[in-house]
Amino acid sequence: MMAEAHRLPTDADALAWGALLADAYREIGARAMRDLPIYNDALGVEAVGFRIFNGQIVGIMVTPWFMNVVMPADQMALDAMGASLRVHLPAGDIEFALGEVEPVGRIASCSLFSPMFAFADMAAAIATAEAALAELMLPADSEEAVRRRASATPAIDRRNFLRGVLTERGG
Repeated sequence: MMAEAHRLPTDADALAWGALLADAYREIGARAMRDLPIYNDALGVEAVGFRIFNGQIVGIMVTPWFMNVVMPADQMALDAMGASLRVHLPAGDIEFALGEVEPVGRIASCSLFSPMFAFADMAAAIATAEAALAELMLPADSEEAVRRRASATPAIDRRNFLRGVLTERGG
């Protein structure tokens, strides 16, 4: 019998992997994290925006103690756990740390927030995760990215900055 040909993951695979990872983090939260001071009781665990990008699963994991961009790492040719890996996403190269989450296996993750006390509720955390993933999937040199990033960073008057007074530059 011939072995099944290796197939590329689908969006359904990405959603299933995100759900499996979320289940693993729910168990970790209940078992090991709930009593730690970094645990935000107002939040839960949610897999956000899992999809396929360049044949690889990617999405954002929201937990009461962190928000990370994550992807499976079993296909990545790296031997040392704890090592880092640069992954090219449309917004640019992002550095991921390697780790392992049972029963999911090896994952690559990039921290966005930790701890999670800036979020009052799950709706705010999920909205932030969706916005972050949208930015990561937006090519850095696209007109939309340039426009968004320019409007997100107000110009600071240097003189007032040096005096300790932060104001937007008047025109």
